[in-house]
Amino acid sequence: MSDELVSGLLKQTDLRVVLATTTALSRQARATHGTAPAAAALLSQALTAAALLGALQKHDARINLQVECDGPLRGLFVDGDASGLVRGYVKNLHVEYVGGEGQYHWRPVLGNKGFLSVLRDLGGGEYYRSAVELVHFDLAADMERYLHQSDQLPSHLLLAQLPSEANGATEALGTVAGLLVQPLPNGDMDTFKELGIRLRRDFASALQAHAASGATAVLRALLPESDFEVMSRYPLRFGCSCSKDRVKRALLAMGREELTDLLEKEGQAEATCQFCTTRYVIPGEEIRAMLADGAI
Repeated sequence: MSDELVSGLLKQTDLRVVLATTTALSRQARATHGTAPAAAALLSQALTAAALLGALQKHDARINLQVECDGPLRGLFVDGDASGLVRGYVKNLHVEYVGGEGQYHWRPVLGNKGFLSVLRDLGGGEYYRSAVELVHFDLAADMERYLHQSDQLPSHLLLAQLPSEANGATEALGTVAGLLVQPLPNGDMDTFKELGIRLRRDFASALQAHAASGATAVLRALLPESDFEVMSRYPLRFGCSCSKDRVKRALLAMGREELTDLLEKEGQAEATCQFCTTRYVIPGEEIRAMLADGAI
């Protein structure tokens, strides 16, 4: 099944539930960047979290999620929006190994110190950034802590990566998904707590049984309550908004003197997008035309 995001509401208890299935886009991100297993896993988790948070934004707004750490990964950056487009990269593509199961599982990747920050594009040139230190060194747990501390909003955030077997080989990103549960202003907090315990227990098994039928089928299995209603659903995809025109605008921002110096020394301009690895080349004649137009 294609990746998708489904958002629903438990109406009697005023609890919002958002599920994102991100298997295909996680594999595409891994292939695009050529990431080693541990780096691919953390990037996949971050992209899934960005999709979940993006669903909470206004239609024209984006949300950026950044991790900085002193471990081999060094950090990552992802963003997403309410249309289902996510993108991202890790600073070190070549991190292969994680620790044993338990609280130190991601420490060989993330290290011992770091922070998680979120930048919300509120539209109209308005932005809001907040950050917390990494305490759990587990992206889902630290995201929960961020939402509670920065947004004053208790949340259950689950990120699952289930391996699969095909032709005698193991696919680490066999099934990838994320689940976010938050109370609305009048939400029933007792039910919220009980639901969190139940979902943590059942999430992986529901994915294994129903992911092939789509995100809605997974949610229906997790939430058999009669008052649960699906409010919205849309496809998710890994992609980028970069373009040659954006590169040329960035060149114009350099100023006439620096752009002239670049033309004299290099004869052309080159740029590679960190998010999608697309390489752009602006020939010298186009740079000279930009200078002749008097735009700078």
